[in-house]
Amino acid sequence: MNETRNWQSDSKHEKLNPRSPATHPPKCPECQSQRIWKDGLRYSKGRPLQRWICRDCGRRFSQNGSKNPSKPLKKRSCWSINTASAIPFNRQVCELLTEGSKNLVRVESRIEKQAAGATKKPTKVGVKGKIIEYVWWLKKQGYAPSTIEGRAWFLKRLEMLGADIFDPDSIKEVIARQETWNENSKLLAVVAYASFAQMAGIRFEPPRYRPTQKFPFIPTEEEIDQLIAACGKVISTFLQLLKETGVRLGEAWMLQWTDIDMKNRNVRITPEKGSNPRILPISMKLIEMLNNLPKKSEKIFICSSKRIMNTNFYMQRKRIAKKLSNPRLLKITFHTLRHWKATMEYHKTKDILYVMKTLGHKAIQSTLIYIDLERGIFNSPRNDEYTVRVAKTLDETCNLLEAGFEYVTNMDDAKIFRKRK
Repeated sequence: MNETRNWQSDSKHEKLNPRSPATHPPKCPECQSQRIWKDGLRYSKGRPLQRWICRDCGRRFSQNGSKNPSKPLKKRSCWSINTASAIPFNRQVCELLTEGSKNLVRVESRIEKQAAGATKKPTKVGVKGKIIEYVWWLKKQGYAPSTIEGRAWFLKRLEMLGADIFDPDSIKEVIARQETWNENSKLLAVVAYASFAQMAGIRFEPPRYRPTQKFPFIPTEEEIDQLIAACGKVISTFLQLLKETGVRLGEAWMLQWTDIDMKNRNVRITPEKGSNPRILPISMKLIEMLNNLPKKSEKIFICSSKRIMNTNFYMQRKRIAKKLSNPRLLKITFHTLRHWKATMEYHKTKDILYVMKTLGHKAIQSTLIYIDLERGIFNSPRNDEYTVRVAKTLDETCNLLEAGFEYVTNMDDAKIFRKRK
């Protein structure tokens, strides 16, 4: 009786749900099977939608309710019959039968066969629990919160793309299929899964991805000021802080009101990613912008996460770029302002050690890139061009030293100073 039961709905359900397909049976979104049963109705905004249950994989789903019935079926967050306790035994699944327990005979036998095998597909609940366990394992290993968040995001993204996190070959296949990912993103995904495999005891041979090194995008100061002026109050203050200090996103997001010294006009930076702590000067304009923010918490920028702040900024940036007809604005990120600050500081001082201390780097190799950036932007291939000044009085000497000139020698009762152009 069950095998001869067709998919077509009766006149009763056709009246309740006029969007129910009348020519083609729907397919299961999990296994693409057409062996389905009707499983009652659900109501979305007062409209009845037909629910279905797959006889092959046990997926319970409903139609998307759109005006175009040819659109693919939409998955619903509901139970699956992968577990015997998922369906109540007093429920009637097929309308031709009067006892719901009879409908579970085939399901229970299939569950027993799956339990006896060694290749049972993990449920989404099990995958989610394993990712949570992985996050806690990273925390116990002493990883930084930003690193934990990034690696957990990659695992969730791979799972959403259809990868089985317990199958290394499936992970490699999904990563290789991502044509929109660059080599750096693929390498980060491999590193994230390698640490997960270490935690779960899975043997994983990471594929070879070599990141491509390229220079970051450096906007003009006018473009940054346009973006700051057009954003909202909170985002514009955040951008102004990044522009003047060159701190990382996480360092600025963690700032508290006690870290701001209004009198001496500086900010105390608590480092992340193993950087050095530092105290950086800020302008009076930034202090006024900070004072206009509401003081509802110890933190300056009240937001649940850095990802939400990023999303808010991207939406405003897209609107501003369209309004000003300047696609270059779409390339500006929070981290772009850090690159801009380092490039400008090296252009002003020609002192790479000073730039290194401003950024908080512990290794100078991370700072040397800004020498090439400054040469490429300002067309200064050589660093032996100087501006020379002569001082004959004490006041002239003090003024030149305050302007950044360095003493060279004495000649004809005068002091000679120079400064790189």
